[in-house]
Amino acid sequence: MLVLGLFFGILAAAIYIFPDFLIQQLGFISLRPLHVSSAIFWIILGATGCIYNGLKPYITETATYKIAIIQWALWIVAIVGILISYFNKDFGGREYWEFNPVWALPIAIAWMLFLANFYTLVKKIKDWPVYIWMWLTGVLFFLFTFSENYLWVFPYFREHFITDMTIQWKVNGSLVGSWNQILYGTAIFLMDKISSTKNTGRSKFAFVMYFLGLFNLMFNWGHHIYTLPTEKYIRYIGYIVSMTEWIFFIKIIFDWKKSVSVVQKHYHYFPYRFIMAADIWIFINMGQAVLMSIPSINRYTHGTHITVAHAMGTTIGINTMILLAACFEFFNSTDKRKYLNYLFWLLQLSLLIFWLSLNTAGIQKGIWQLSINQESYSKMMESLRPYFIVFAFAGLGLLLTLSSFAFILINSAKKGLSSDLKTI
Repeated sequence: MLVLGLFFGILAAAIYIFPDFLIQQLGFISLRPLHVSSAIFWIILGATGCIYNGLKPYITETATYKIAIIQWALWIVAIVGILISYFNKDFGGREYWEFNPVWALPIAIAWMLFLANFYTLVKKIKDWPVYIWMWLTGVLFFLFTFSENYLWVFPYFREHFITDMTIQWKVNGSLVGSWNQILYGTAIFLMDKISSTKNTGRSKFAFVMYFLGLFNLMFNWGHHIYTLPTEKYIRYIGYIVSMTEWIFFIKIIFDWKKSVSVVQKHYHYFPYRFIMAADIWIFINMGQAVLMSIPSINRYTHGTHITVAHAMGTTIGINTMILLAACFEFFNSTDKRKYLNYLFWLLQLSLLIFWLSLNTAGIQKGIWQLSINQESYSKMMESLRPYFIVFAFAGLGLLLTLSSFAFILINSAKKGLSSDLKTI
């Protein structure tokens, strides 16, 4: 799913430079959801895999594996159906979930099986560390929010435009918060595993940050709907909650000095480098998110490539880095270390150029949106073409590096699967 998301993303980027590219076959109308859905499924399936692998020491029943296989098969059915429907331009959903809602059924059933499987495993564990609570929160809220995402199928919600839009934009923010809980929990799990201690996952401060993250998951979506004519108190609450992210931001800065010695201690361990990279990208994206949550700035950023840059910085810089750290840890892939090190730094450089080019284009578009004397949209987009060329080449760098990591990990996974099958 990661490789597919990158591939469709490159094709979509090419359309920014050559507007007639694939216009008869797919066009941007199909390539965008193909790219977005593949990326989302990579994160969700990766997060699911992190939980299963993290709880592997507690899996003793064959039934657990069987349910997981059924869950995985349902996802495959849904993904194949969704991709085919996009190729055939068979839409019918809402933003980021633009596929025909019939394909949401196997996803919902799979997630309910996952929840049941998860509970049977964690109930065996006493004195839960914070990452178990984060995984539980993420799994529960994802199911709730995913269900909320389909309220539009009922006429009452579908026929009221503002209500429909409010729910959709709220859902998108909450879903991100749900899988962030799973992935940040995974990062804490990995930190405990790499350091061979249980200090991080059981510290009081970790639980304080967990509850602050839960608070943000439940209410942070308010800043997504600034531009909708909703009740003012919703915007005020959204703004106040968004500003609590300064606590995360200040905490990251505060810990930076202390983390230098930790980096020197663990830098040789390859999975740790992805945790380190995710930490840096959290710092960058958290700073951007806080600024975007300020209404006067949000007026300029909403609907521009700044939003895309933030989404890509989060998806690749944070989520994908954590997932790659988990994959290299769980699959125990340590071969070709020098080669992997070059790939790692090329990945970071490509992502930084990618992020900067989108933000620069977004700033210019934001100024154009609120300009009194606007030039035509086509002229404005033509002026952004140099930035699109840069971000397309940076995207090629991301495709090269992340695909290389993916194929290395797939080979490692095959070896691990073979040994696992012998013990089942």
